[in-house]
Amino acid sequence: MNKKIKGVNLGGWLVLEKWMSPHLFDGTNADDEYYLAHDLSADVYQARIEQHRANFITEEDFLRIAKLGFNLVRLPLPYFIFGDRKPFIGGIEYVDRAFNWAEACGIKILLDLHTAPDSQNGFDNGGISGVCKWASEPEEIKFEKNVIKRLAQRYGNREGLYGIEVLNEPATNEIFADMHRRYPPRDSAMAKGSAPITFEFLYQYYLDCYRLLRPILPTDKVIMFHDGFNIDKWKDFFKQHDFENVVLDTHQYLMMAEVRNHDLSIAAYQKTMTDFSKKIAEVNKYVPVVTGEWSLFNSYTAGVDTNGGINPTQQEFDGVVHMDKEKLQKIYQILWKTQVDAWNQGIGYIYWTYKLNIDTVNEPAWYGWDCWALQRVVDKDWVKLSDI
Repeated sequence: MNKKIKGVNLGGWLVLEKWMSPHLFDGTNADDEYYLAHDLSADVYQARIEQHRANFITEEDFLRIAKLGFNLVRLPLPYFIFGDRKPFIGGIEYVDRAFNWAEACGIKILLDLHTAPDSQNGFDNGGISGVCKWASEPEEIKFEKNVIKRLAQRYGNREGLYGIEVLNEPATNEIFADMHRRYPPRDSAMAKGSAPITFEFLYQYYLDCYRLLRPILPTDKVIMFHDGFNIDKWKDFFKQHDFENVVLDTHQYLMMAEVRNHDLSIAAYQKTMTDFSKKIAEVNKYVPVVTGEWSLFNSYTAGVDTNGGINPTQQEFDGVVHMDKEKLQKIYQILWKTQVDAWNQGIGYIYWTYKLNIDTVNEPAWYGWDCWALQRVVDKDWVKLSDI
């Protein structure tokens, strides 16, 4: 892809996160996909998953994404996508559909292996909250690599394939501490042995994946590595190795700026993102850098400090004064342009995410969360189409 990436994630479709479709979790104590499958009976679980997958993303969504001017979708996949890890339900047929839709619309797909057995990060988006021990389990590491290999073999020659991201958001030391704060384990025995993933492990894992995939994938297909939440750790790695068509993925959110400096202001957000753009520009000299996740979500426009993205309770929203619509629109347009300008110091961006199944009107505790969904951002005129 010779032009800048203008992408959007199809989060919440084949990898579930409770906050994105909370009613899928009704009647359970589950906070993540692992326990949803274990809390529901097999038939109820299957019915909910199949109904969700069939309706959450359709051909119409691909048509609209393309019409808006986006040229890529990042498709998060679970480690059980091939249906070989019971009780979880595979969904490779939906990946097949996605390729057919993408190719018909002239857009590319980045396949993103978003979860790992026993999790690579302990977030809800890693499949099970509060558990992070995949990297210490040789058989599960081998399993993850095999999933990547099978994806490459199945889709490597598809016109619509942009590339494969071999692991999403591995939790290295700094982010691991934040995970413990936000995602306590439901079962402390299952979490025993959890630990941050070291960069030494990541360097070797990425080397292994590259050597596995490059002989399978055509040279015009990208192999992508996530930066483990520290872009400063990668310049020397790429200087030392002679890779062909590899991209580094970094994820940057406004709420990360809040956690770092606790200043809920537009000026602080702008400064943080502008400063980060300099790091992108520097590393981009050695490897192409894409910002594979970002959004407009922030505590300032939500009207309440979300403590790094935790959904507040309804009680915390009592008394919150909603921002004037024109002011809100202006702020979001500023934040969009500021961030896109930063991400374009690399090879482009991929917004998180395209769609949500939340009701911000009738369930007011979700106020401010519309901006996670590109679909709503566009419909509410929070981005100028000329800035996409």
